[in-house]
Amino acid sequence: MPGDVLSQAEIDALLAGVMSGDVNAEEVKEAADTKKVKVYDFKRPDKFSKDQIRTLYMLHESFARLLNTYLSTHLRTLISVDVASVEQLTYQEFVQSVANPSVISILGVPPLKGNIVLEFGTEIAFAYIDRVFGGDGTTTVKTRVLTEIEDAVMRRFVNAAMTHFKEAWSNVTPINPFLEATESNPQFTQIVPPSDMVVIVTIQIRIGEIEGMMNICIPYLVLEPIMSKLTTTFWVASSISRSDIENQVAIIQEKLERTEVPFIVEIGGVQITVKEFLTLGFGDVLQLNTKVKEDLPCKIGTNAKFYCRPGTFGKKMAVQITRVVNPEGDENENDVQ
Repeated sequence: MPGDVLSQAEIDALLAGVMSGDVNAEEVKEAADTKKVKVYDFKRPDKFSKDQIRTLYMLHESFARLLNTYLSTHLRTLISVDVASVEQLTYQEFVQSVANPSVISILGVPPLKGNIVLEFGTEIAFAYIDRVFGGDGTTTVKTRVLTEIEDAVMRRFVNAAMTHFKEAWSNVTPINPFLEATESNPQFTQIVPPSDMVVIVTIQIRIGEIEGMMNICIPYLVLEPIMSKLTTTFWVASSISRSDIENQVAIIQEKLERTEVPFIVEIGGVQITVKEFLTLGFGDVLQLNTKVKEDLPCKIGTNAKFYCRPGTFGKKMAVQITRVVNPEGDENENDVQ
């Protein structure tokens, strides 16, 4: 039976049953050869593909690294933050798995609609609070609801964590998470109907010698508008482009500034025949089609971009830009010139 692992006691009992005749070996063989049918629960269909779950795992690995750096510098002690698992459940199953009391934060994530839940085990919360107040992070406080001061300390921590949560999610979509409310009883955090599917990101946190879990509950309704972006390809491409975009812009700008382009001021023009051109000599005068007070076209390459007036600057010839060529009239004005 693939996937089933029997203990030594079960193996001994099975062999004893075969030897005594209580268990028919042929029936066992037929049962093993029978095609296994995977049970599908239509009440809780899978909403997320394996690729989307993998993307969420990678995304929150980035969040865990950022949170690890923040806690290490903030608490000045040995910190370990790692993503333990990413799975999809119904919201009711999540609520039933949360201890009472817990440290629960309800977050808004605009522009996405709905709320997400950030839940800490009390052991991690008390270890963090003890460290903030100058302790060594070890605490023997029994499980209880936080006091007002402790709740304020945890609110500051959640707000700081949301900064890194926003940064990690920026590779997929821009969000502006904020803390709406805090709770201790999971039964009072009904953000979606009990049968709705949610993604549970479980992050293992170690502060000194204390270990605990942080759960991030993200309903499907929140992620539905961006489901197409939750792919490994999109996440990797987005993270690479965002990390390099500032350097690329600076490099391109520097190269553009060093690029040389021809800047030509056209004084005027005249049409003559080939015979007249062949008979031109020193001292001959050609009458141009430009008036004395008329602006001259300035060409970048072959396209007129500005109009100017000729003059001098010191001992050098110069032009003064008078106006920019109207983009809608480039072709007509060029034809006139």
